[in-house]
Amino acid sequence: MNYHVLTLFPEMIEQGLNTSILGKALDRDLISLEAVNIRDYTTNKHMKVDDYPYGGGAGMVMQAQPIYDAYKAVEKKIGYSPRVIYLTPQGKVFNQQMAKDFAREKDLVFLCGHYEGVDERVLEEIVTDEVSIGDYVLTGGELPAMVMIDAISRMVPAVLNNEESAEFDSFHDNLLEYPQYSRPETWNGKQVPPVLLSGHHANVEKWRREQSLIRTAIRRPDLLEKADLTAKEKVFVEKILANREGL
Repeated sequence: MNYHVLTLFPEMIEQGLNTSILGKALDRDLISLEAVNIRDYTTNKHMKVDDYPYGGGAGMVMQAQPIYDAYKAVEKKIGYSPRVIYLTPQGKVFNQQMAKDFAREKDLVFLCGHYEGVDERVLEEIVTDEVSIGDYVLTGGELPAMVMIDAISRMVPAVLNNEESAEFDSFHDNLLEYPQYSRPETWNGKQVPPVLLSGHHANVEKWRREQSLIRTAIRRPDLLEKADLTAKEKVFVEKILANREGL
């Protein structure tokens, strides 16, 4: 997986993604990261990449030309037209299924906007996906890009030491992850559930599945619509929801 981030702040991208698990993945060439400075492609002698919006209004708008030329440089380098993700509150809200979908690509380009937005004409020209990480506004697209890169990279083979980690994390099968416990067995008067100490793998898996169903029904019932549940599990969840609504 090769990431190309079109940004006004390449150091923010590089510093934010060169540590922890992603830093190790970069060192092992499991993923690559190119932070492309949009300012390097402006034809303005003052290195400006923004201007006043036509029609008036507050703030400035990022111009089409430097963004387009930065993208074309990436396209020329890799030899084909990749998917281009524009980070915007107007886009589809990012989720785990989208992370899996994007992880199938060889290259991904992220366009990080700033100011009051980006000239619509360049968006129409190069963007294939408009994505949001939530219904709120940030100062730029760098943080959303890093969030998405982190989530997508977890789907890339060998990035995680334990291959089961990505498979059974929260949102696997549209269910939240079950509670986790570690040593000591008793802490602050609270004990680890006995089933986890039993060594009986089938019972442990059954408990974990039930806990995922309970936690999802209580915290994120909206996810259950897409969850793959057995008939018995559907009845189990309906009872939880009924009790929840009665509280």
